[in-house]
Amino acid sequence: MLTTQQLQDIEQLQKECELHDHVQLKLNWEMLRERNTENLDFFHYEENELVAFLGLYPFGSTVEVCGMVKPNERRKGNFGQLFHLAMEQVGSNGYKKILLNAPAGSEAAAFFLNKQGAEYAFSEHQMEWHETPLEETTDILLRQATKEDYEMSVRLSVTAFGLDEEDARAMESQNFADHTDMLMIDVNEETVGKLRVSREEGQAWIYGFSILPEYQGRGIGRKALRQVVKEQSSAGFTVHLEVETKNDHALRLYESVGFQSVHVQDYYKYECRR
Repeated sequence: MLTTQQLQDIEQLQKECELHDHVQLKLNWEMLRERNTENLDFFHYEENELVAFLGLYPFGSTVEVCGMVKPNERRKGNFGQLFHLAMEQVGSNGYKKILLNAPAGSEAAAFFLNKQGAEYAFSEHQMEWHETPLEETTDILLRQATKEDYEMSVRLSVTAFGLDEEDARAMESQNFADHTDMLMIDVNEETVGKLRVSREEGQAWIYGFSILPEYQGRGIGRKALRQVVKEQSSAGFTVHLEVETKNDHALRLYESVGFQSVHVQDYYKYECRR
């Protein structure tokens, strides 16, 4: 596990970088606080001060990579050294897919990613709901997932998110084991979608929203979102959404319900150099 001091140092460096660059870094704090595997975090200290950090975040056979460097210590090669060590570890662990994560609009990140030859894959939007009149929804059912929904949940992750089955099963096994608030979307007594709601400190976050491809374009997703938003806002929560998109067209559904993009993370595919 990471020490309390290491976590404090990461948090302090994150605040400094975000303030300087006017961005929001995605460091997967839930995973950082619960590390139970070694060799996933890489640090560079100078005079007891953390000046560069890089974290690996595995999801099945995929690993996400995110890091940061103290603004006045950039372009000195410190982060490059951490990245080289991290890629050696990635190669040793045998991950099939590497995604580099950086805030959209970060010039420092863009410079580094271009230098590495990384290729843009998709963007992830953090969106916030602004109060909007919402129609009542009566022809869909949102229900708590049960263990019998596991296979459908895997199918949705494969067909809607493009995950391979191994990664989908690993991710859904974790979700079901954690007893997260997974909701299944039923239409005419048939399950056609899912989403997950996480509540913390007055905020409700919607993750993993997906509809089977053959049911998309029928307004089911919009109705499900309206129902979740009404329930969470009525309970006193501000409502937020995290969603992957490959083009702006995909945002129209969320914007039509009242969500507005607040932060954007760009993901890049990277091939390890052997």
